[in-house]
Amino acid sequence: MALDWSRWTTHPYYALVIFIVACGSIPKGYDEGGFSASIKLVSFEEDYNLIASHWTHDKTGLANRSANIASFNVLGAAFGALFVLYLNDRFGRIYTWRLACVVWASGLFVQIFSSGVYGLLLFARIWSGLGAGGLTVTSPLYLSEIAPARTRGLVVSCYMVILLAVLAMGFFINYGANQHMAPTRTQYRLVQSIPLIPVGMAFIASYIVPETPRYLVSKQRPDEGRAALARLRGKAISDPDLEAEFALITSQVRSKANDLATVTHWTAFKETQTNPNYRQRFWLVIAMQTIAQWTGGNGITYYISTIFQYAGVTGSSASLISSGAYGIVKLIFTMAFTWGLIDLFGRRRCALTGLALQLAAHIYMGAYMGLQPGSSDNPSASNAAIASVFVYAVGWSVGLCTIPYLYGTEIFPTRIRNVSYAVSMSLHWFFQFAVVRVTPNMFASLNVWGAYVFWAIVCTVGLVVLGVWMPETKAVPIERMGDLFDTPWYLRWRARPKSVEEGPRLQLDSDVKQPKCHNVSM
Repeated sequence: MALDWSRWTTHPYYALVIFIVACGSIPKGYDEGGFSASIKLVSFEEDYNLIASHWTHDKTGLANRSANIASFNVLGAAFGALFVLYLNDRFGRIYTWRLACVVWASGLFVQIFSSGVYGLLLFARIWSGLGAGGLTVTSPLYLSEIAPARTRGLVVSCYMVILLAVLAMGFFINYGANQHMAPTRTQYRLVQSIPLIPVGMAFIASYIVPETPRYLVSKQRPDEGRAALARLRGKAISDPDLEAEFALITSQVRSKANDLATVTHWTAFKETQTNPNYRQRFWLVIAMQTIAQWTGGNGITYYISTIFQYAGVTGSSASLISSGAYGIVKLIFTMAFTWGLIDLFGRRRCALTGLALQLAAHIYMGAYMGLQPGSSDNPSASNAAIASVFVYAVGWSVGLCTIPYLYGTEIFPTRIRNVSYAVSMSLHWFFQFAVVRVTPNMFASLNVWGAYVFWAIVCTVGLVVLGVWMPETKAVPIERMGDLFDTPWYLRWRARPKSVEEGPRLQLDSDVKQPKCHNVSM
């Protein structure tokens, strides 16, 4: 029998829509790569008084100034991620996506032309962060809603791939500006304005992008939803496969609406704390987000150019090249993780392996920084320090860089999923802000090596806590996640869902008040 290859091909218009919406990751990716590197350009340092020689007697003051400039965008993103939760449901995914682009672009425009006014720069960073944070929620949400179940992971991962590609590109753009442009305001303004071009093009192109079929059906607009699905799939509205997919979407939306009909956000949050099974899941995800960021997390990415200089890389150009290579390593291993390792080895094994690699890197860097930071007398030690930075990148990419996002979307039942995931993502952003904000102060007050000791301690705690508390969720249906958390916490590491032969559970995730059987759909 011949294979039906049409089931596995992607319509060009559908692929274009995925690319357009995934470009919503550019603001976050470029801020972590392009902007974080641009604050080391001499032109930017002179304009915003970041020259080290001006702060000889106040290193903490310089650290605070640098940290504020780098971190205030993340602070804005934390609030932006919360604001769009309402906007997504009220105005739709694609309209919210466009609004977030406008907010981010307007803030970036003010940032570019702040011209050395420190207070105006901080305001612009927060304002643009609101839009960037909104895009980190809306873009993956849109992609997950238009993708068929069999390719959902691949489609949503396009968001992260573009983010990391832009992050790596940002370092090389700074390298080019540093090499070929005079250190004037034009230099850093050009570097920081680069993302306006692709995001602006994506914004214009978004007017050919339809609203998601699931959102349209949820708003009682089934005809528009069916037409949008047909457009995305490149099929006729009467196509049998399209009708089958649309029927599934309709039933899922109806099931979710019935499940949430009597549940307010506050009621759902109270259930996360009063139901023992839900409470275990909620605090596990919170613990994962906490451990992920306080192992160094994105704070290291924001200051990677400085870290390479600490490791013995001399010269700003060489540091930028190394930083670009760091971004490429993160991109490659994140792609390997999202497109293979996560389903081959499982969430638990990847998380613990990643933490172990991060711990090894931190231990060496702590010892190196404490004994001979940047010493030219021992190139072997310096080379090993540089290598350990890349080891950290591999560990972060295959572990807690992505797993908390995935865990947060798959272990919660419908009743509490929105609230629980929103709280965990808000905490993620606030912790990222805190880490980015305090990292320069940690380097200054703890003599660099102390920061690595702190991160190593967090990695050790994470290995113990997640090693005992984190069950494997690979291949476990969402409706069976509750089984994993019925076991004692100290046996959670070997928890497995109950077999169907053991009989129906009297309490399924979808409704803690009404007894139901295993075959009830979520």
